[in-house]
Amino acid sequence: MQIDWLAFTPGPAFLGGILLGIAAALYVILHGRILGISGIVSGLLSPQEGDIQWRFSLVLGLLSAPILGGLFFGLHTITVIDADWIAIIIAGVLVGFGANYGSGCTSGHGVCGLSRLSPRSLVATVSFMSAGFLIVFVIRHVLGL
Repeated sequence: MQIDWLAFTPGPAFLGGILLGIAAALYVILHGRILGISGIVSGLLSPQEGDIQWRFSLVLGLLSAPILGGLFFGLHTITVIDADWIAIIIAGVLVGFGANYGSGCTSGHGVCGLSRLSPRSLVATVSFMSAGFLIVFVIRHVLGL
């Protein structure tokens, strides 16, 4: 994945972070639930009665927001992923395993857990980030892939 640094402006990223924080806070205040996408998607895979509509609505909103942002605000991002499909699938499986093993993903622990000063979320976030940095270093600089 490459970042187009010439086109990068921190304004939309900053605004997105603020909106994510507000959404996570409102979600906790209004529904008493932690906004972690891995747990929400996981709940779609093993549905419980009365649980599908809000989970599906949230995922649909997450998926449609970039499309609506592009249509109404001209926000277009270009993402170039320079990895083959096998690497992407393996990475996805490892991320899913890590989120399941850590009882949540980086968004749940990093955004919501750290804001609640949860020690478990601090350990999970540090573990996720350290593992990510280590894997990228080994793949790029040790293995040369």
